[in-house]
Amino acid sequence: MVHFRGFYAWLKEPLSQRVLEDARQTELIQQAWTDSGKVYGYRKLADDLRDAGETCSENRVARLASFAGIAAQIEYKRQPRRFGAKPSVVADATLDRQFEVDAPDRVWVIDITYIRTHEGWPYLAVVIDLFTRRVVGWSMQSRMTTDLALQALLVAVWRRKPKHRFLIHSDQGSQFTGKEWQSFLSKHNLDASMSSRGNCHDNAVAESLIHLLKRERIRQPTYTTRDASRRDVFDYIEMFYNPTRKHTNNGILSPVDYETEQRKMNKAGV
Repeated sequence: MVHFRGFYAWLKEPLSQRVLEDARQTELIQQAWTDSGKVYGYRKLADDLRDAGETCSENRVARLASFAGIAAQIEYKRQPRRFGAKPSVVADATLDRQFEVDAPDRVWVIDITYIRTHEGWPYLAVVIDLFTRRVVGWSMQSRMTTDLALQALLVAVWRRKPKHRFLIHSDQGSQFTGKEWQSFLSKHNLDASMSSRGNCHDNAVAESLIHLLKRERIRQPTYTTRDASRRDVFDYIEMFYNPTRKHTNNGILSPVDYETEQRKMNKAGV
């Protein structure tokens, strides 16, 4: 039995150095998690702390994050799709799941998803550059038509102004198989590539971006209006995903930082 004097003496003792260090780094982890929009898991949080000059392992960050109730957003299950009639124009799967390219604006991928709001379902089309995983164009409309995809691709062409012929990969949705889509591609020196019917793995990079968007942002609220969803999508893509969100494929750099780094290396002849 511990004497009461020993108990009160123990209460007066200062906290150990380890406990103080745990508390300090837990605050840093909490701040990094908040800055990420509360979506990062322990691996990216550990990388953020190391970028800030902290010494910590992934296991340590995982332990402290678990004690603080900090966790990454969890992905949800994909709903099964049903397929109707065959599309009118189908291109070959030229990309053939070759998702690693050696320069920007050589291969783009495009996909469409929907967002839940109290006003109905707005649809989002995104165009991604495979080299940097950067969203180079996107568009939102109240209907899932060819014009939705064309507007996203037009934004990408206007922003990037590619000077050579390159590939645009999509699924076999009706937005990508009509004459209007094919005419736009021909006019802007784009070659079409399409996934096998019903095979999401052929367009895995675009599917991954949409899963990230839903997991890290738009799955959490049900927006009151379509305009509110548009503002949040803009904030996620333009203010977080492109300039800030770290990617394993980019050496734990954001798409913008990775492209900037590659441009510097090319100028230096590396």
